[in-house]
Amino acid sequence: MKLKKTERRHEIKKAINENPFITDSELCELFNVSIQTIRLDRTQLNIPELRKRIKSVAKQNYEYIKGLEANEVIGDLIQVKPNYSAQSIIEITEEYVFQKTRIARGHILFAQANSLCVALIHNSTVLTQESNLKFIEKVKLHDNVRAEATVINRTNRHYDIKVESFVKDTRVFTGIFKMFYISEDENHG
Repeated sequence: MKLKKTERRHEIKKAINENPFITDSELCELFNVSIQTIRLDRTQLNIPELRKRIKSVAKQNYEYIKGLEANEVIGDLIQVKPNYSAQSIIEITEEYVFQKTRIARGHILFAQANSLCVALIHNSTVLTQESNLKFIEKVKLHDNVRAEATVINRTNRHYDIKVESFVKDTRVFTGIFKMFYISEDENHG
């Protein structure tokens, strides 16, 4: 059953408020309407496209980063709890895929996960000591990959961080990163 325009727009606004990273395609499926209808509804509701919503959220999170410049984070930082967890999202574009297969290059998923680990540690000197990775599913052109990093252990020199990456609800990558850091006292001492 299709909703009337005003009801649909109300529900679209609600859906985007609940998940600011929902795509227009996902909204099409949810409300059984065309992409043009979703775009028109978003415009009427003054809701920017996904890319702009992501950039807006990411911009707010860059103030928490000490170990990287904002332009060094691979993907857009959508959530940071310094020294505990972080999330980023990246759209797989032409430059990130093998031309023949349209499958994402593995180093892109690694770079997203690795820079997320550096970003979540609230120190200015953070280096990757080792990683144990598993690529689970292939990631394709135009997929949006959401990486979630969580600290699982911390010592006076290292953080162990688990990263899981998803396309929609499908886990596509997982890794454990051992990150070495130098405390602020050592940097200035």
